[in-house]
Amino acid sequence: MVRYADLEGASVFITGGGAGIGAALVDAFLEQGALVAFCQRSDASEFCAEMAAKHGRAPLFVPCDVTDIAALQEALQTAAEAHGPVGMLVNNAANDMRHATLDMTAGEWRQSLAVNLDAYFFATQAVVPMMQNMGGGAIVNFSSISYMMGMGDMPAYTAANGAITALTRGHAREFGRDGIRVNAVAPGWVLTERQLRLWSTPEALAAHLDRQCLPRHLEPRDVAGPVLFLASQASGAITGQCIAVDGGVVTVAG
Repeated sequence: MVRYADLEGASVFITGGGAGIGAALVDAFLEQGALVAFCQRSDASEFCAEMAAKHGRAPLFVPCDVTDIAALQEALQTAAEAHGPVGMLVNNAANDMRHATLDMTAGEWRQSLAVNLDAYFFATQAVVPMMQNMGGGAIVNFSSISYMMGMGDMPAYTAANGAITALTRGHAREFGRDGIRVNAVAPGWVLTERQLRLWSTPEALAAHLDRQCLPRHLEPRDVAGPVLFLASQASGAITGQCIAVDGGVVTVAG
């Protein structure tokens, strides 16, 4: 993977960093020499030990449910105390469980948005003052091509991801004068353990591969490279963008 010198020693915080794409992000930033902290609900001690064995140092794991806004913002402060002010935030935590509009209760709708949208806003709210004091920073939000494709079996999730793209553009404008860049990545179908376990029938895999330009399935590390680029000064003139990382399913990230 490309080496970005400015990521070495950088204080990075990743939500949902202990599994799937999030774990690949933690691994990739550690490989760059960054000081990495992450949060998630479930225990990640085994993963941290694995990273320590691989990189010679462990990431900082802060147990946290991202829907608990006070706990999320406290986790960011804990990371800042350990590694210095957070200069790079990756809003990755999400839940793409399938659901039907006619079956969804008001509480389920709010819970979905709490995970998939609210946490992004309030994590950003917590780190922006740190970045302002440092004279800049980088935020990378995770959207999804699901809303671009008009997928109909997870309306709250696709609504949140459309909103994340809009939020990314608004925050890029709001905080650009402070030297803070805000971008998004919109992955396609990345075959994490969860995706393989829940939805990867041979028929579904073949149908999705037919939609891609590239004739191979995507892995979590495919997404890590673009996130490193957007976090680093290699993308220093890029902000307010949403980049589809999907093997060529959609042609415009919009």
